[in-house]
Parts: sequence; structure tokens; C-alpha cells
Amino acid sequence: MTKMRIDQGLSCIKSGSRVFVHGCAAIPKYLSRLLADRADQLKRVEIIGALPLDNTFTDPKFKNSFFVNSLFASAYVRPAIANGTASYIPTFLGEMPRLFDQNILSLDAALVQVSPPDRHGYCSLGVSVEVTKSAVRNAKTIIAQINRHMPRVHGDTFLHINDIHAYVEHDEPLIEVDYSQEVTDVERQIGRRVAELIDDRSTLQMGVGTVPDCVLKCLENHKDLSIASEMISDGVVPLIQKGVITNRYKKFHPGKTTSTFIMGTRKLYDFVDDNPNICLLDVAITNDPAQIRQNTKMCSINAAIEIDLTGQVCSESLGTMHYSGVGGQVDFLRGAALSHEGKPILALPSQTTKGISRIVNTLKEGAGVTTTRAHVHYVVTEYGVTNLFGKNYQQRAKALIDIAHPNHRETLERAAYQRFKNLY
Repeated sequence: MTKMRIDQGLSCIKSGSRVFVHGCAAIPKYLSRLLADRADQLKRVEIIGALPLDNTFTDPKFKNSFFVNSLFASAYVRPAIANGTASYIPTFLGEMPRLFDQNILSLDAALVQVSPPDRHGYCSLGVSVEVTKSAVRNAKTIIAQINRHMPRVHGDTFLHINDIHAYVEHDEPLIEVDYSQEVTDVERQIGRRVAELIDDRSTLQMGVGTVPDCVLKCLENHKDLSIASEMISDGVVPLIQKGVITNRYKKFHPGKTTSTFIMGTRKLYDFVDDNPNICLLDVAITNDPAQIRQNTKMCSINAAIEIDLTGQVCSESLGTMHYSGVGGQVDFLRGAALSHEGKPILALPSQTTKGISRIVNTLKEGAGVTTTRAHVHYVVTEYGVTNLFGKNYQQRAKALIDIAHPNHRETLERAAYQRFKNLY
């Protein structure tokens, strides 16, 4: 393949093009800025990706040049979605590669960030494979930022330098996320309650946020845990180093910590660099319930924004205001439910920081039902644990009221009696 200069590669992107941009902590910041520098030459370039952690393409001054279609939203995209200069594509994380593989969303270009090539010419997609592997399989033009700060992570990460049409070498620190800075006593208590549900020899999936990090901190006395997740964060490092996480009893890639993206601090990125025990896989594999269920004692731990008295869960919006996305929550809750001795777990503080109950009679008007009531089993707040599986409406309502914040239980009871006529 004849290599193009980076300006030639970026010139392949025209008005109306659809461009995939590497997401999560792997965002090619410098490469994105180079494309943004051409904003006055472009109209309505569609930018697509998962969890964009910068605002290069949602900057209001570029609203006529770029339109972000997000597969999972972040704080950098929410305002643009709210004002109509960006949007969201509701999709299960495990199904996202099909959008590109089946040409439902054809890609004119993919902008990725990679590690320097090894002696065989292979670069690594580093800390984020997710849907990016599918994007580079299908994009007409692949443009890369080669960054020495990007760790060489093993798994479905490798991209040969000959398959890259144009690249620029530019070193800059990766985006870092430190959930430990946001932890409250409420989340620590939830973490302890979730940890008590986890047996030795369990396989874990952790979602994004502070609660999963708190859970990991409470697992130091457990034995022979495994990780088969969509994401890993800093909390796994001490557990691997102390021999708590051995990956000995998982059925899917035994002996290895598997995930589809990595997000945390530089300490984590250094730990995964060229570490043969860390394996990043295409999200169509990590988030396939048929693969997830193979692990015995599969524990899926995810967060929710609110849950109604029948067990319907919203994890993606605040009423009509879009907040995040469907992600992999349903993929893993279903896989864990089908696993032998598995435990699908949803965890949430009983109320918001403003004192509004997150256990509600009905979800807010316009709220997205991320997880149906039939998918929900274990629900954890700082006030307790309940398992809704096998319970009818009245029993579910009573069980959820019992773990609601005491300030809201009387109001919830009145609403439940009005709705269900009795509680037993």
C-alpha cells in the first residue's frame, strides 16, 4: 500500500463523509485537532464513535462542520445532544460491530491512535478495542496517530503498519480517569454489600463508575476471582498483584483478564503494557451473552440512574435528557442470569445528592427503559440487597421500598398501595 502524507489522508474526508473516531481513553487528540483545523472547508461531516472523552467535534464553533453521532454519550456530548447539534444511536454494545460489518453505517475513514509498530510492523490499538476493530476492518481510509504513550496491549488489538493509509507520529499523554476521587461513603457501603454477594471462584464484569471501583476494593480477602468484562479500571491491578484475581476458574479465555477497553490512570496503562495476562477482544465477543454464560458464578455489576417499583431500570437518561447509553448492561445482565450460579447485580445509591429518591413509583416521563423488569435480579443500595427474580409486582414493590432511603419509604408505600392495591 502506498502511504499518503497525513494532509493527503485527511483530505480524503469531504463534506458529508462519515468518519469513525477511536473512543474512550484512546481518542487521537492530536489527529482530531488536525481534522478540526480543516473545519472551514467541511460541511456536516458525521463523526461516530463510543464514549468520546473530549469536545473537539462538539465545540459550538464547529456545529456546521461536524455532527457527532455517538454510540455511547459522555459529558462532552450531552449538551450537543440536548441542543440538537449531536445525536445518539441506541445500540447494545455487543451489537455495535454489526453496524460497520453489515454496512448499515458505511465508513469513509477511521481515525485511530496506536502504539509504535513492533519489529514485525504491528501497531496496537492499545487501551480500546471495543467497536474500533470493526471500524478498521471496514473503513475505506485508515488514518492513525502513532503515540509512544499508547501501551502495547495484547489480544484483538493489532493493526499492521501496511494497513494504515496515512499516519502522523505525535506523542501526548492518554486521557486518564480516576474514579477514586469521586467516591462517597454511600458508594463505599454499596461496594461492601455487593462484595458480600460475590463468592470465591466467581467471574466478574464491572461497569463504568465509582461503585464498581468500590466493589473491587472490598474483594481483597476473596480467592481465585476472574475477570471477563467490557472494561477494566485501576481497581483490578492490586487484586491481580495480590493473587486475588487468578482467572483460574473462568471458562472463557482461562488464565487471562479479558475486556474490550481499559480506562483509568497512567499506573493502569503501564500495568497493561505488553502484559500477556491482559487480553482485549472485539466487543462482539466480550459482550456476547452466549460467551458470558459459559463462566460459572458469573457476576455482572452495573449501575442505574433509577428503578421503578416493578423493576424497570433507566441507566441512560434523566427523563428526556440523554445522559449515557445502553452500553453493555443488558449484554452482561443476561449472560450472568444464564450462567450457572450467576448473579446479575444492579447497584445504585438510594437517592440523588439533592435528596430525590432513585427508587420511584414510575420512571420519569421520557426515561429510556435500559433494562426490562424481566432482566433484573439483584438490586443493591446502601440500605440493603434484594433479589427480584420470581417476585410479582407487589412483592417487588415491597422489596424495593425496604432498600429505599428511609425519607422516601412512606411516600413509596402510598404510591404502591394506590397502584397495586395491596403489598404482601
